[in-house]
Amino acid sequence: MEGAALFRDIAKKRAAGRAAGIYSICSANPFVLRAAIEHSEHEGTPVLIEATSNQVNQYGGYTGMTPCDFSQFVFEIAGGCGFPEDMIILGGDHLGPFVWKEKDEREAMALAEELVAAYAKAGFTKIHLDTSMRLGSDDRNVPLGDGVIAERAARLCAAAEKACAGGAIAYVVGSEVPPPGGPQEKINMAAPTDPDAFIASYHAFERAFENAGLSEPFSRVAAFVVQPGVEFTGDEVFEYDTRAAAGLCAALGSMPGSLVFEGHSTDYQTPDSLRRLVRDGVAVLKVGPALTFALHRGLMALEHIERELAGIYGYEPSRFTGILEEAMKRNNKSWKNYYSGDEVNLKLQQRYSFYDRARYYLPEPEVNAAVERLICNLVRTGIPITLLSQYLPQQFDRVRAGLLTPEPRELLKDCVRHILRGYASAVCQ
Repeated sequence: MEGAALFRDIAKKRAAGRAAGIYSICSANPFVLRAAIEHSEHEGTPVLIEATSNQVNQYGGYTGMTPCDFSQFVFEIAGGCGFPEDMIILGGDHLGPFVWKEKDEREAMALAEELVAAYAKAGFTKIHLDTSMRLGSDDRNVPLGDGVIAERAARLCAAAEKACAGGAIAYVVGSEVPPPGGPQEKINMAAPTDPDAFIASYHAFERAFENAGLSEPFSRVAAFVVQPGVEFTGDEVFEYDTRAAAGLCAALGSMPGSLVFEGHSTDYQTPDSLRRLVRDGVAVLKVGPALTFALHRGLMALEHIERELAGIYGYEPSRFTGILEEAMKRNNKSWKNYYSGDEVNLKLQQRYSFYDRARYYLPEPEVNAAVERLICNLVRTGIPITLLSQYLPQQFDRVRAGLLTPEPRELLKDCVRHILRGYASAVCQ
């Protein structure tokens, strides 16, 4: 399904008075993607799956995948689930010079143009143009103005349009954009975007695209990134407050009727908060860390069950948590800017932080092997329903209701789908 068609459908439903939207899966974890695709298959809805510029780019990113590789990766998972390709929307998130922000504007923007062109050629039809960061040649003492951000975004739009050779791409823009991976510094609150700042920023993008001869692509700007007042840290969630965001949401009424807000960092919001976000115009809900957090939590629960059974059946436990923590200790690159404190506090954060930086270590060979050993051990012995009730009570209820089989892989996918059910109910009110 093309991004532009998706947003036309959302606009039509919202014009008819329905609180419609879509949630976006921001993950490259195969368990998460399989769970999301199976959930969409069950619901009979399209699935939106996005990759970020530091995760997937023309040089491979930290996943080692180019946009073409990621597209093939997703379609292979979908094929294994019997899910039709035309129900998948591929999105590019934070596409811009973020990865090369230390370079000067000329070099960073040239690389960013290559990036968006690679995504467009690979069939990504929802593209978030993110030029909100300072580059190496920008004055560090002067805030980056909306005009500069918008002009750079227009350059990237032109590169995408040239590469895709059609009007299929739906664009997302905005100058108040949270950094990929979430804020590294401690925050005390998440204040909604000022309504006047949103309106001024929108018109800056409108002018920049018009000046670049991109009026028609600008008509396909389907969503604007704002801060509706939701965020999370390692140990805190800032819940959506409809009253605090009332001015911002009212300002959306002065924009073209097809425009909606895109909300980043909606992870860990309650199902009720997600429903209110969509009703108030935040119709694109981005979720990523909450899904791998649920998977990680499920793996730890299965490991508790494994330990209980290992003494009875006499097999060697997988040591999943220990091997994961050893991998994180050997290489702190993916968590050092997010976790701090003494050894005890670091261990607690590595296991339980909402940031879930452990997700970056799950693909490592020794960690992945531990996951497979854990699953194989439990497949061999089976999982007693009594232990399931103790360590995975939500899945226990679904097993009792005949909605789920107590097989390790199915249980893990259901841990992810438990989170997705809240999102699905929010976007299909």
